[in-house]
Amino acid sequence: MDISARKEQFSFAYIQAIAAQIGLNYSKDAVDDDSVDIRLSGKGFTGGKVRNPKIEIQLKCTSQNLVKGDVIKFPLKLKNYNDPRGEDVAAPRYLMVLVVPEQIGNWTHVTNNALVLFNNCYWASLRYRPKTKNLTNVSVEISVDQKVTTKSLMKLMELASKGEYV
Repeated sequence: MDISARKEQFSFAYIQAIAAQIGLNYSKDAVDDDSVDIRLSGKGFTGGKVRNPKIEIQLKCTSQNLVKGDVIKFPLKLKNYNDPRGEDVAAPRYLMVLVVPEQIGNWTHVTNNALVLFNNCYWASLRYRPKTKNLTNVSVEISVDQKVTTKSLMKLMELASKGEYV
């Protein structure tokens, strides 16, 4: 398997592990033609408008050091920038960028008591981002404070259950 495919599979596993921990369903379309790699859905969100909220995720994985101060600057193809942008989608869409070590052997560490996945994954909403005059790609800035964690995924699902978007 080439390195791009390995990164893709590792990013799916990373998000799926966090989603499983908090009881979210994970699904994937057979064909990704709308810049949606996976969907997460779940029951048990009370007080919202939506009984079984969903969020859609575009996943990217890189071993480049893209952290510049308090943001990650991720180069995104124009199509992948435009597809999740805008207000005409049924479910909230998020870009999630997993940053892994350069050496594949350092992506995980297994002990008798733990499986550790390295490094961090960050999320951003492109919904209200402006149109761009760029023709091929856009540098998307993501705050390093927006890490994908059980707490942040729960918050995104709670917002979706209320019909709210970030």
